[in-house]
Amino acid sequence: MTEIEPAIPGLPSALAPVRRKDESPYWVYLARFAGESRRTMHGCLNRIAAIILQVPFAPPDSGAQIPWEQIRYPHVVLLRTEFIERWESPSHVNKHLSALRGILKECWRLGLMSAEDYQRACDVANVKGHREAAGRSIHSDEISALLAACLADESVPHGVRDAALVAVLQSTGLRRAEAATALIERYDHGERTLRVIGKGDKERTVYVHQTAVPYLDRWLVVVSGRRGPIFRGIDRWGNVSAGPLSARAIGYILNERRGQAGLPRLSTHDFRRTFIGDFIDAGGDLLQAQKLAGHASAT
Repeated sequence: MTEIEPAIPGLPSALAPVRRKDESPYWVYLARFAGESRRTMHGCLNRIAAIILQVPFAPPDSGAQIPWEQIRYPHVVLLRTEFIERWESPSHVNKHLSALRGILKECWRLGLMSAEDYQRACDVANVKGHREAAGRSIHSDEISALLAACLADESVPHGVRDAALVAVLQSTGLRRAEAATALIERYDHGERTLRVIGKGDKERTVYVHQTAVPYLDRWLVVVSGRRGPIFRGIDRWGNVSAGPLSARAIGYILNERRGQAGLPRLSTHDFRRTFIGDFIDAGGDLLQAQKLAGHASAT
């Protein structure tokens, strides 16, 4: 057991002993998630661990050594205050509170914490407040500039793939994780439909706009397969791999193409925002937009 000086008064200062993954609340909690959600919660726990350890950045998976089961109500209150002082966004603070409640629940489920201590520790309110959503809409001339930057790439497979990626995101509003897991066998060229698995393992059908089809079809000719990921990695010699692009790689590609096109900062989520806005402007209603975007609520 290694002693540390706690950042929060009264917080246990001894690092937890190394546990097997099936006995660790840290690993059991993260096992509940997959893909982007797992990466998000992993980041939250790592930032909380950094606050507890009083370091700017905690080493990867340092949360596995935090004695979460020893955290009590006063500690959570003081951590909440620390979150508010560090982060301006209420939603960002509440996301970390949610991660903290989640791992404390795993402590209770694993028998490391009594039900009473768990209930008391979690009886801390979220932060109230609202901030305007980050991001922006992408104008049609910016989409054209992105496509031109892709197709001007002398490394043909990369440019064709990235143009297809831009066109599909713009016309379907897919999340980048959904684009990463999209499969060729779930794409119906005749109907211009694509079945994707979204958050909560929920399947939905999106429609590829006719203006995006030529870009997608050209890329599928390069892939020359009937099954597997639509968007794939390409090595330095121009060979298309059998494995999918990661969600992070998609973000990197779009940022790189945005820079080549000379456009201001944009994110993959801005394609979703633009898709929903254009859909509603064209006469679609909120319930339809909710269904196409894969949102749990029209709010």
